Amino acid sequence: MLDDARRADVLKNHPREDLALGLRMQRFAAALQDAICRRLERCEPTARFSADPWEYHAGRGGGLTRVIEGGAVWEKGGVNTSAIYGDRLPLSEGPARPFFATGISLVLHPRSPHVPTVHANFRYFALGEDLLRPEAQWFGGGADLTPCYPVLEDVQHFHRAWQQVCARHGQVSYAALKAACDAYFYLPHRGQCRGVGGIFYDRLDLHPEDAFHFTRLAGRAFLPAYLPIAERRRSRPYGEPERRYQAVRRSRYAEFNLAYDRGTRFGLETGGRTESILMSLPPTAAWPYDWRPEPGSAEEAAERFLQPADWLGADALPSEPA
Repeated sequence: MLDDARRADVLKNHPREDLALGLRMQRFAAALQDAICRRLERCEPTARFSADPWEYHAGRGGGLTRVIEGGAVWEKGGVNTSAIYGDRLPLSEGPARPFFATGISLVLHPRSPHVPTVHANFRYFALGEDLLRPEAQWFGGGADLTPCYPVLEDVQHFHRAWQQVCARHGQVSYAALKAACDAYFYLPHRGQCRGVGGIFYDRLDLHPEDAFHFTRLAGRAFLPAYLPIAERRRSRPYGEPERRYQAVRRSRYAEFNLAYDRGTRFGLETGGRTESILMSLPPTAAWPYDWRPEPGSAEEAAERFLQPADWLGADALPSEPA
């Protein structure tokens, strides 16, 4: 059986011509969802993913929402897939054109404040009636890390994984995708990033098969980019002060998703399933009035990570929390 690296190269050099690119992406998203859920459950002593299929009533198609809650490691998480057909792509200008959208989106909110929250999504859009010969088609996606108590080793591990994906593909710039991630996951009303970034891309300027190849490489890289971090930090002790700060950091996550996230807007404006769309929100959050970290505290040190930085090449990086 071909391993992932070999299979990715075979599919790149010998793409199927009898199956639309969008349907191949749909199959990839479903397989990736299964693989990620199985691997995450191996970290969890009791909690398991539920499976909640849904139909897209505003058009055709639907999705599969898989959610885990109340676990020792994953307090709340979801790994969702969808494939929908509609009459008009939301947020687009000009005349209405049929569209097809498919992909996978995941968010994990760990119980421990020392295990970072993580988000990733990989998606495909096509315009036109004929999926074999769409009028336009493109890929988007990325992954970003949101730690409460960042550790430089973890931040560098996460970014190095995406740097290697870009290098292996050969046509995608890690620096450009990292800069796009820093710009996108930014809360202007807070003057800080949501987390420590990762990569973000939309409408890659590549041949569709090359963009699909990159998306497959990135999707398969999620687990090795994230799980070693979770496994290193899951046993680190914490108490109520750390949980209180976690609730503050989660509030910033919720602010971004509700005020700025394009995926949330797209899902709601296409008539998608509300529970699946808002699954990304944390299980708890807090907005203490005019919250500020104590001078010299671990929280103050953590907040210094919430500005864009060259994590893999800077000479001077933020101080790590104690």
